Amino acid sequence: MNFKQSYIILLLVASALFFGACSDEYLENLNTDPSKAATIDPNAQLTTAQLQTYGDLGMVEIYRNYHYAFSQHLMGSWNTTNYGGRHTIDNNEMSRIWTSFYPNAIKNLTDGMVRTSEDPDKVNIHSALRIYRVYMMSLITDIYGDAPYSEAGMGYLDSKFNPRYDTQEEIYMDFFKELGEAVAAFDNSKDQITGDVIFDGNLGQWKKLANSLRLRFAMRISDVAPEKAREEFETALQADGGIMETGADDALIKYLSIAFSFGQEAYADFRGNALSQLLFGNDPANNPSYLCATFFNQMYENGDPRTFRIARCYYDGLMSATSPTNRIDLTQEMLDKGIPFQTREPGAYSWEPWPPSFESDILRELAEANPSINHVVDREAEPKLANNFLRGDNPGVVMTSAEVKFLLAEAALKEWTVGGSTAEELYAQGVRAAMDFLTDNYGTEAVSEEEFDSYLAANGIGHTFEKKKEAINTQAWILHFTNPSEAWANQRRSGYPRLKSPAEYGFEQFLTGGSEIPVRLSYPVLESSYNKRSYEEALARMGGFNSWNTTLWWDVAK
Repeated sequence: MNFKQSYIILLLVASALFFGACSDEYLENLNTDPSKAATIDPNAQLTTAQLQTYGDLGMVEIYRNYHYAFSQHLMGSWNTTNYGGRHTIDNNEMSRIWTSFYPNAIKNLTDGMVRTSEDPDKVNIHSALRIYRVYMMSLITDIYGDAPYSEAGMGYLDSKFNPRYDTQEEIYMDFFKELGEAVAAFDNSKDQITGDVIFDGNLGQWKKLANSLRLRFAMRISDVAPEKAREEFETALQADGGIMETGADDALIKYLSIAFSFGQEAYADFRGNALSQLLFGNDPANNPSYLCATFFNQMYENGDPRTFRIARCYYDGLMSATSPTNRIDLTQEMLDKGIPFQTREPGAYSWEPWPPSFESDILRELAEANPSINHVVDREAEPKLANNFLRGDNPGVVMTSAEVKFLLAEAALKEWTVGGSTAEELYAQGVRAAMDFLTDNYGTEAVSEEEFDSYLAANGIGHTFEKKKEAINTQAWILHFTNPSEAWANQRRSGYPRLKSPAEYGFEQFLTGGSEIPVRLSYPVLESSYNKRSYEEALARMGGFNSWNTTLWWDVAK
């Protein structure tokens, strides 16, 4: 990243802080309208929103605390097990996406859209803003359900200080409209998009993202509105610009490698991947990235070559509190000695049960020079995310070509028109792309053709419709562990993989929020005061209760 780009990012962070400091209610009482300041570049507003997606340290807590637990990718750290693993209802924790995105990203995107809507020379940034607003609103509605959408961010622009909650059906229908119109409006002869930290202003790539998002959203509603879903899916495949086909098309937010920090300044600095930072944690003794037994066993027991590219067992006694360096990798020694891996079942903390100890020859040798090292260890047998996934410059995943392959595979399974490839062929392409994605973006060792062929031969797509659907979406679930919002959304939509509640693992007495795995997060309690009428209208559509067991409109999987 060159100096100019770095300067733009720093400028955008300042912009993000400015917008985030003010709620609509506060702004309503001011005599001036800073959102219409002539110095605010809509390109800067786009990048502010892009960087916030994974760069907001306060916001990404919601992924560690709830998403990763509900999708059973991670389990064992205090935060993940206490909140999501043991179904603990905490309004502050559940509201993080809502209270972070609306006053920051959504406000910036909406303001930029409105101010460029009548300017023919700004048609490209206007279209990009529309596409990214759709994406960010999808994160909100897929977590909470009905939500402010058509009037969101319109406090100063149209005096909409108490926006209505659009139904999720209305929101999704408008997604298709917005994405289609944005693609059609792009014009290579008009303005250049600057400061774009995903595609560097490449209009062709923006078209592919928009069309591919239409595939995602069409599949999301495929069980509740199958005819509309098929129509939108097939239309998107024929749309101008095409869809994501290779890793070069992936929509990934570029972040900087910055020092790990959990000071106050870290919460205002969107330049690094805050989710990676959070998964490293600020306490080496209680690393937040323990893998859940569901995730680890799915890979390990099926001979997935990604298993130990994603999961490693470390001795962290010498690790720095600010960097995942000086970790001593014991994984291969454990494999050579046949020492069992100790994963945490849904609902368990990393210390229950306490793992049996084993002697490490690696640590014995190191102990000769450093007596503080104990070569008899125990919790080192618990698999954690490999260091590759804890870097501040890891990409923020919006959408990948691997996901598109799985969407196409399921569409082919449904006998939608997707071209000449079969579901089996697209499934295989998706698995291969998912493996390559880790190598290309996280620096993992490449999966050889021999490894891939062996794995696929033992883990094919199956023979029945349901077995094929299960195989496709289980592979999507493995892919999406770096994209926690999509992982949880697609698992709820598809029903795969089948997840058992922590109650079935013996933790029912700890599940204060109910034994069923939650299917949404509750609205912030303060909405009942700040936006009472709209909030109560939304609750009425949900049977009167702000319950996290109320399924979303598209969530009808059995």
